Amino acid sequence: MKNKKTLDTLVQDIYDKLDTLTEGKSLGVSEETATTFGESMKQALLNWSGEHPVDKPTLRMSNIGKPNRQLWYDMKSKAKTKSFSAPVQIKFLYGHILEEVVLFLARLAEHEVTSEQKEVNVDGIKGHMDCKIDGEVIDVKTASGFAFKKFKEGTLPDDDPFGYMAQIAAYEESEGTDKGGFLTLNKENGELALFRPDELDKPNIKARIKLLREQLEEDTPPDFCYATIPDGKSGNMKLPRGCVYCRHKFECHKDSNIGLGLRVFKYAKKFEYLTNVAKLPRVQEVTNEWKKKQKAS
Repeated sequence: MKNKKTLDTLVQDIYDKLDTLTEGKSLGVSEETATTFGESMKQALLNWSGEHPVDKPTLRMSNIGKPNRQLWYDMKSKAKTKSFSAPVQIKFLYGHILEEVVLFLARLAEHEVTSEQKEVNVDGIKGHMDCKIDGEVIDVKTASGFAFKKFKEGTLPDDDPFGYMAQIAAYEESEGTDKGGFLTLNKENGELALFRPDELDKPNIKARIKLLREQLEEDTPPDFCYATIPDGKSGNMKLPRGCVYCRHKFECHKDSNIGLGLRVFKYAKKFEYLTNVAKLPRVQEVTNEWKKKQKAS
């Protein structure tokens, strides 16, 4: 009787299994395994292509880790909820497909995958966890090379703008366990990493849910998610990286520049969003164009 495998060897077991292909030999994938994988891919496609009504945002396990102020605007903003562009929809599709590939590889390496897309609940907040592998809660992620480093090197708790730590903590809480982590695929080179965060790095998810509900009852937003940063030595102040890609940045910073709001300047390879202009940059200002774009979207 074979010893039951554990997460500790998961990534290496997958690599060892795939070495068979490197040696020019067959992996020996059975008809049953191939059929199961095909059905998983079919379900991923149907889920992606199905109807997704644009409803009023609600607290879910997938968003409770977002910065508090951003989440407040998600729920409270009167701006029209944006639908996702075609390129983003394509990213969603291959993200779903790659997640199924990762789980296929785990099974191929003879690890136990259970509880796929199980609906879970913590204090009325619902979600669907990806799965359990070898009895531990696993959230499968696909990431760019830059983001992958945070999972591989274990630095995610220090830089977690999407709230993944709260997400995994919620899944664990729903299952009555403190054992869980992330199985992440580097989309650029195919590398895998397993990251099981230390318990001290995970938020108290019940306390967080209580705090968020209290803040969402307020008519004014919580404190800013991130402090503004100097724009070189000009004396100007700009949005940090964590705010640049937020869809609420203009509404959130409407009082910047003495009530004028954000000012946007176009550089060769990027835009800078200034919250205080002490010295006018020697590049084109495109603030009005951005405001028109915001109103049209």
